[in-house]
Amino acid sequence: MKHNILRTLSQASVAVALMAITMGLALAQTHKRKETIKRNIVRTLLGILLLTLTLLPLRSALAASASEIDRNVTAALQTLYKTTPGAKTLANNAKGILVFPNIVKAGFIIGGQYGDGALREKGKTVGYYRSLAASYGLQAGVQSFGYALLFMDDASLRYLENSKGWEIGTGPSVVVLDKGFGKNMSSTTLRKGVYAFIFSQKGLMAGIGLQGSKITKIMPDE
Repeated sequence: MKHNILRTLSQASVAVALMAITMGLALAQTHKRKETIKRNIVRTLLGILLLTLTLLPLRSALAASASEIDRNVTAALQTLYKTTPGAKTLANNAKGILVFPNIVKAGFIIGGQYGDGALREKGKTVGYYRSLAASYGLQAGVQSFGYALLFMDDASLRYLENSKGWEIGTGPSVVVLDKGFGKNMSSTTLRKGVYAFIFSQKGLMAGIGLQGSKITKIMPDE
C-alpha cells in the first residue's frame, strides 16, 4: 500500500515536472522569430523531452516491478474485455498482445507521455516494454490512459521482437479500433497487421494518439 502511494506521488511529481518544463519551453515560442528557427527549436525541445523521459531511473519509485506490471496488465485486459465487445475474441486470435495499462501524459503546448507494459503470447508474458512519446500542439493538463496492441500475424510480431525500438507509424501498420468495431469488422476479417484499443481514459486533456510512440524493450526488477 505504502509503495503504491509512493509510486502515485512519484508519477504525479514527474507529470508536474514535465508540465513545468514544457510550459517554460513553450514560452520561448512567443518571441517573434523566423519560422525556420521556431521549427528547429521545437524539434530540439521534443528531443530533450524524449531524452528526459528515457533517462528516468528504472529503479525509482516510478518504475514498476515485473510482477506489478503483470498484475496491472491482467487487470487492464479484464477491463478491456468487459467494456469492448469482441475484443476478447479478437485477442484469442492474435499472435501476441502488447498491453500498456497506464500511460501518463502531461504537457502545455509541448507534451510527453510514458508507461510500461508487457507482451503476452498464448496468455504468458514473454517480455516487458516501455512506451514513450512527445507531441506538439494545442494541449494542456495531465491525463492517463491504457492501450493494447494486438499483433494478428507472425511477421508483425517478429518486427516488434527484433527491433531495438519501434516507432508506431513505421513498420507494421496500426489501426485503432473503437468499441463499435464489431459492427463493421469481425475476427475473421482482421487477420493481418496490428490493431489497437485505447481504454481507461482519465483526465481533461483532449486528443489521445499513438502515432509516433516509441516502444522499446526493458528489463524491470522482479
